[in-house]
Amino acid sequence: MKLFRVDPKNPFVGPHQNQPLLQAGADPARAKAAMIMIHGRGASPESILSLANEIEANSQITFFAPTAYGNTWYPYSFLVPPENNQPFLNSAIQAVGDVVTKVESLGVSKDKIFLLGFSQGACLAQEYAARHPQRYAGIVGFSGGMIGDQIHKESFKGSLEGTPYFLGCSDIDGHVPIQRLHETSDVFEKLGANVTKVIYPGMGHLINEDEITHLNKMVNSVVAN
Repeated sequence: MKLFRVDPKNPFVGPHQNQPLLQAGADPARAKAAMIMIHGRGASPESILSLANEIEANSQITFFAPTAYGNTWYPYSFLVPPENNQPFLNSAIQAVGDVVTKVESLGVSKDKIFLLGFSQGACLAQEYAARHPQRYAGIVGFSGGMIGDQIHKESFKGSLEGTPYFLGCSDIDGHVPIQRLHETSDVFEKLGANVTKVIYPGMGHLINEDEITHLNKMVNSVVAN
């Protein structure tokens, strides 16, 4: 199965291009790292940026939050065939790639860039990282998984070079089947990420304190160096 990947020489143009990009936190010139935070369906970049308040080292990080057109990255469930969510899905992957390029242009290398998302944003963050594997500062998926009606592990090539990766979700999440969580972590193990997967019994579709603890551990290990 051929997957769309960002091509700097031939960028995809769709509904999410030229949407606002919010920036907060430290000046990139003095920051120890950057974090791209991707909001969920019906949410906003402001809502996901509020999570920065929970990060202990937030004064040392520059935060970026792209905006989905209509506040939704793709119209249907992440479990439907990918073609059903086009052109929104490719446009969303391109939008994340555009932010990565902008962050790099500000002097932050990819191994100092975190990719984080919640819900639909978690699906997108993980999908982007798996399609563009290399060493990142960390990848965080809160209540989301890889996109598609089926996951073809053989389609994902390359190495994440030991990138720390955290996947957290409820075992009864109405949006995310538990089997998809296992399929998602399998992809990241294949790509050489340092995988931490935690399934929380009976939790709602939300971010809990234990997940924040895992996030802070990941961030602190990067900014301490």
